[in-house]
Amino acid sequence: MSQPTNLYGQPLGAALPDWQPRPQPQAVVLSGQYCRLEPLDAARHGRELFAAYASAPDDRDWTWLPVTRFCHEADYLAFARDCQHNPAYLHFAVIDLQTGRAVGTLALMRIEPQHGVMEVGFVIFSPQLKQTRMATEAHYLLMRYAFDTLGYRRYEWKCDSCNQPSRQAALRLGFQYEGTFRQALVYKGRSRDTCWYAVIDSEWPQLKQGFERWLATDNFSPDGTQRSRLQALREA
Repeated sequence: MSQPTNLYGQPLGAALPDWQPRPQPQAVVLSGQYCRLEPLDAARHGRELFAAYASAPDDRDWTWLPVTRFCHEADYLAFARDCQHNPAYLHFAVIDLQTGRAVGTLALMRIEPQHGVMEVGFVIFSPQLKQTRMATEAHYLLMRYAFDTLGYRRYEWKCDSCNQPSRQAALRLGFQYEGTFRQALVYKGRSRDTCWYAVIDSEWPQLKQGFERWLATDNFSPDGTQRSRLQALREA
């Protein structure tokens, strides 16, 4: 397909004559098979989250976050209240449907309705959530909300270039690597190169089908072991 041009013969991007800004994400509840996302409420979720994070044997999950793990419940509750009321972020608590307890958080951020772009970030998963079906489903629920409900065009993931677990998670979830912004930030007294990843709306139907196949109960043995990998089901 030839690229559109203007009267000067200069190349242009694809025309969007009917484009309208997308709705602003709202503090909604998103329910799945294994977990539920609820708008973060420090009074309701804070103590459970502090206890879940405190169950980790060390602080390695906080190395590439802009904050360190909280030693005192009161400090974490104050942080959770700040997250809850920060208008630049929409934080969600991940609720384990088996226990009814909050076991982690993630957020929508850098939300630009006029362009149909948003980012998922501030992902803080406790040991009870990491590498579980709930963890994958939490990301699926937010992506489905962004693309199917709100009609966004682009969904981003950014991380410290040193954060190999985050980079691997982005690729596993179907994000495409787009490049590295060198010396993008200074935090915790060090320089950060930031890796950019994204999913766009034309890619979402195939990713959605892969997620739903992976999350199906028949994809897991009685002991909870996956039968097929997410990437394999996405590419099938």
